[in-house]
Amino acid sequence: MLITRRLEFDAGHRIPDHNSQCRHLHGHRYVIEITLGGDIIRRAGDPANGMVMDFSEVRDLARQHLVDAWDHAFLAWVGDEPVVDFLQSLPEHKTVLLDCVPTAENLAQKAFSILDEVYRDSYGNHLQLERVRLYETPNCWAEAIRG
Repeated sequence: MLITRRLEFDAGHRIPDHNSQCRHLHGHRYVIEITLGGDIIRRAGDPANGMVMDFSEVRDLARQHLVDAWDHAFLAWVGDEPVVDFLQSLPEHKTVLLDCVPTAENLAQKAFSILDEVYRDSYGNHLQLERVRLYETPNCWAEAIRG
C-alpha cells in the first residue's frame, strides 16, 4: 500500500550556471510530497490500526527532519562562494549550505536521502520511503524514487 503526505515551505535559491533568470537570487513556494509504502497495520486497539502510518506522524517527522530546516531559508551550494559569503555576512540569516547546486532534481534527491532513514519500518509493517516529489512551481517538479 502507498500513502502520500503533502507539505509546503518557502525557500530561496539560485542556479549559478543557469542561462536565464534562475541564476539570480529568487524564491519559491515549494511543495514536497512524501510517499511511503508498507503493509496496512491490522492490530485491534492500536491507534494505527487500518493505516500504513498516521498522516500526522508523516507530517511531524518531515517537519522535524527536513521542512523546518529548509522553510524560509536560503538553500545555497557551498561552491557558490559570492552568495555564501554574502549570506554569511547577514546576522542570524537562515542559510542551508548544500553539497550540490539547489536544482529541483538535487533538492528532491537530497530530501530523499535525509528522509529515507526517518521512515524506515517505524511500525514493523515493512514501511519505507518510496518517493519524494518536490514541486518548484505548480507546473515543474522532480521526483526521487526508490530504485
